[in-house]
Amino acid sequence: MYKPKTKETDSSVIEFIEKVDNLKKREDAYKLLDIFTETTGHEAKMWGPSIIGFGTYHYKYESGHEGDAPLVGFSPRKAKISLYFTPGDKRRAELLQAFGKHTSGKGCVYINKVADIEINVLKELINRSFKFLRETYPDNDEK
Repeated sequence: MYKPKTKETDSSVIEFIEKVDNLKKREDAYKLLDIFTETTGHEAKMWGPSIIGFGTYHYKYESGHEGDAPLVGFSPRKAKISLYFTPGDKRRAELLQAFGKHTSGKGCVYINKVADIEINVLKELINRSFKFLRETYPDNDEK
């Protein structure tokens, strides 16, 4: 049976950010921490060793695969900063066109620095991801 690798931990978000080697990336991590906290109203939690997540939901796929995940999050990785939003929102592609300099994968959006993006679009992506996941998985208790 599949066991999710990325789980919520009790590790300190601040201690994790303080260990980010690149000073500019560390400053951006603090900016993102403020933006995500303010926008979501949720306390930041560490998920696995390197993802800062906000809120949580329980998913279960038709295949039987299930687990818990943050509603949104980010990670200040060495190469780029990864932003985690749901890929299911129909407006995501439209919002990303106005987002600023980025690349994206299925579930992640990658940026070099916060100065490259439009903060209001970031907030809209966060809000839409929250709304979409709450509607898709309505049986979750608020955590």
